[in-house]
Amino acid sequence: MNLVAPSTAYCISYHLGGFPRIFKTRDSEGPVCSLKFVTLLVALSPEFLFLGAGLQLRDNGYDGLLVAVNPQVSEDQNLIPNIKEMITEASFYLFNATKRRVFFRNVKILIPATWKAGNYSKVKQESYEKANVIVTDWYGAHGDDPYTLQYRGCGKEGKYIHFTSEFLLNDGLTAGYGSRGRVFVHEWAHFRWGVFDEYNNEKPFYINGQSQIEVTRCSSDIAGIFVCEKGPCPQENCIISKIFQEGCMFIYNSTQNATSSIMFMQSLSSVVEFCNASTHNQEAPNKQNQMCSLRSVWDIITDSDDFSNSLPMNGTELPPPPTFSLVQAGDRVVCLVLDVSSKMAEADRLLQLQQAAEFYLMQIAEIHTFVGIASFHSKGEIRAQLHQINNDDDRKLLVSYLPVTVSAEAETSVCSGLKKGFEVVEKLNGKAFGSVMILVTSGDDEHITNCFLTALSSGSTIHTIALGSSTVKNLEELSHLTGGLKFFVPDKSNSNSMIDAFSRISSGTGDIFQQHIQLESTGENVKPQHQLKNTVPVDDSVGNDTTFLVTWQTSGPPELVLFDPNGRKYNMDDFIINLAFRTAHLRIPGTAKPGLWTYTLNNTHHSPQALKVTVTSRASRSAMPPATVEAFVERDSTHFPHPLMIYAIVRRGFYPVLNATVTATIEPETADPVMLKLFDDGAGADVIKNDGIYSRYFFSFAVNGRYSLKVHVNHSPSKRTLAHSIPGSHAMYAPGYITNGNIQMNAPRKPVGRSEEEQKWGFSRISSGGSFSVLGVPADPHPDVFPPCKIIDLEAVKEEEEVILSWTAPGEDLDQGQANSYEIRVSKSLQNIQDDFNNAILVNTSKLNPQQAGTKEIFKFSSELFTNRPEYQPDGEAQKSHRIYMAIRAVDRNSLKSAVSNIAQASLLILPNSSPVLDRDDLILKGVLTAIGIIGIICLTIVVTHCVLNRKKRAGKKENETKLL
Repeated sequence: MNLVAPSTAYCISYHLGGFPRIFKTRDSEGPVCSLKFVTLLVALSPEFLFLGAGLQLRDNGYDGLLVAVNPQVSEDQNLIPNIKEMITEASFYLFNATKRRVFFRNVKILIPATWKAGNYSKVKQESYEKANVIVTDWYGAHGDDPYTLQYRGCGKEGKYIHFTSEFLLNDGLTAGYGSRGRVFVHEWAHFRWGVFDEYNNEKPFYINGQSQIEVTRCSSDIAGIFVCEKGPCPQENCIISKIFQEGCMFIYNSTQNATSSIMFMQSLSSVVEFCNASTHNQEAPNKQNQMCSLRSVWDIITDSDDFSNSLPMNGTELPPPPTFSLVQAGDRVVCLVLDVSSKMAEADRLLQLQQAAEFYLMQIAEIHTFVGIASFHSKGEIRAQLHQINNDDDRKLLVSYLPVTVSAEAETSVCSGLKKGFEVVEKLNGKAFGSVMILVTSGDDEHITNCFLTALSSGSTIHTIALGSSTVKNLEELSHLTGGLKFFVPDKSNSNSMIDAFSRISSGTGDIFQQHIQLESTGENVKPQHQLKNTVPVDDSVGNDTTFLVTWQTSGPPELVLFDPNGRKYNMDDFIINLAFRTAHLRIPGTAKPGLWTYTLNNTHHSPQALKVTVTSRASRSAMPPATVEAFVERDSTHFPHPLMIYAIVRRGFYPVLNATVTATIEPETADPVMLKLFDDGAGADVIKNDGIYSRYFFSFAVNGRYSLKVHVNHSPSKRTLAHSIPGSHAMYAPGYITNGNIQMNAPRKPVGRSEEEQKWGFSRISSGGSFSVLGVPADPHPDVFPPCKIIDLEAVKEEEEVILSWTAPGEDLDQGQANSYEIRVSKSLQNIQDDFNNAILVNTSKLNPQQAGTKEIFKFSSELFTNRPEYQPDGEAQKSHRIYMAIRAVDRNSLKSAVSNIAQASLLILPNSSPVLDRDDLILKGVLTAIGIIGIICLTIVVTHCVLNRKKRAGKKENETKLL
């Protein structure tokens, strides 16, 4: 991206923030300065290029790592030194583990505004929502497990690393986790490089390729012993009928020779490396093998952009320790920068802006926020200087400064508007640091790039809202440079996207108890004498400051009727009506009653009306965090035919919300909206099942241009709401160690259970997911270019003489529709099926018909089909490998094939070194039966002997009698 065009003339001025400003001059005689000035800027301020860029790697060092402490964390002066110590240790440990490739150069720690002790620098564009590492007091079922929230596949960056303040302050926890620096590196690999854990608490052991019982670990050289409740015990005492007996575990030696792997057990002192191709355990049933197609952690890391763009540092010296900056947010300062060019008169854009801005000022902007207003067309204008919101009168005063007419000029100058916005916010402290600009425009401004450097250096965060299809194409770059959000509002009378955009913009402090939560957002073109009627569930976690907003397009207001759960009626007289902006809003006094609220809007006019309803609320009590939804797309733009992935994180506090109905609404510039259900099923675009992250591929591109995203979450009270543990990739907690032959157990992790109260009401949540752009969409109907998505959850179970496979069905196109057929192949060689799937043994699947995408598939086949083949027969008397490896891919109607799935494995025969281990009751029964059998044999022998002797006696007696005769 060219920040500045070389043919443009600029004037330069310095403001109190210490950074130069660049604005294009109107001089037509030619440029008076050149791009050499940008070089001068960098020379004057080397960090200039890295402002707003966030975390990045430069000359082997990471710049811009942001650690944010949640406002709910109590002030503790030991916390910050411990964070510094952790990252400093992690930097050297990471440098050695990556073979002198990367380290941490500088780190920012965002201090809550509620903390008083300390002289901290003022934030620029940092906020809690942008942090790479967060520190909170929300505990999971496993107490203080550090974890990384990973929502994408192998090799993809995660969302954040999470630590609790207890983990950072309690030194006693290091016995089980290892030193905090080592834990940080474990989590960093999850977050930065998209690798996964190499242990598996759900499957702690498996049968390896030599038909031996093996503990799930990496590398396999890490040694230990089985421990029962009373001490060390033989393996057969712990593994009964192929499951771990209760009270049994595998404890590792505290002293090891193995040097890997950090993603398995970072707490071992000998572990200083990631598993590579020579040490990686491909057979272990862990997440790394499942998600990364059996590739080693080191293989994934070395394929990353970090390693592609850097070489190991020369010499033997260690890098310098990280430098830390402590920053803290001051007063919240917001400036609305609003387009009033003649373009805003089209498609009721000004009316939509008035309605959304009024709602923002009256309801969404938090108490004590300083707000100013600027507008622009070809020139900028200050409409209202900063005014602090302390009560409703302050809010109404700010509303009175909103524009009521548009200019006759069609030309727009975004830079002129931003310049006025910066002037407004700088009146408070002389700087724009930490301020927020909400920029709304519908015009095309070819000179917008002229203020990119200004925006970058301002220290302000710019949220952009584009209206209509003619808006300047690179408007969103301002958001990208400053870490702001970006939105798009289509020219559709029944779209509520403008209000949704303003509702999404929050203070970014991370304090969910102070932020508004959107419960409803709907719009509909209602015919004359018809009505818009619906119910909104208000659950008991919200209810404070609950507001119903109704907007209309033409004529007078509709007839309004609202009923609370107890049947109390609110009508037109209870609403505050603004006829100029065509809005009506009702704020429920106190805490709104939980239950279903029913609204009815009657269009009493003789023409159709575009009627819209928005409902927001806030948390009802600090002891219980409300359910929230965060919607976003994988990337800002795509080019046909590459699909996008849509995500919605639904949770209460940090607990995933399960069994929710999550629907995404995608609105293009001109075509009809697309409704898309999102799923948390661990298939298709969804990487991990039941982590509260609902996902789906989106590829129904109708036109080129911008698309708007909104997500609606509904949850029924009859369904289980919360998962029992926090999702994510967790650092392993060692239960104990074997030291000098003695068992030394660590304190068990304290499960901090969540108390899930019975939910009498469901809940509803709305969130805008911003906007994205699509290019290259063909005008004519395009051929099928989307194959079925990759199957990522293939599992195999051996039962008697059958192998049972299970997986989630993909679609005809990615994760939508119904595939045409499956191709299942089997090999006795793990490497062969991984590298040469097409030449593995093909399983007959002629009777297997794919089901609808998202359905659980089950397929059985006989293992004898493979064990009876000559290549599977053992050489000599020794029985060797009796394992098979399986993979699958789906095929659509046009013979497009999915990528090969993850590889599943199964053991075909009983262990060669022993008979199946039976449980204690079976052993007793076997002993009794054996004893009875032995006794029976003895008795039978005695009887037979007795009979033989008697017969001999009778024969001898007859012989004597004959002789006598």
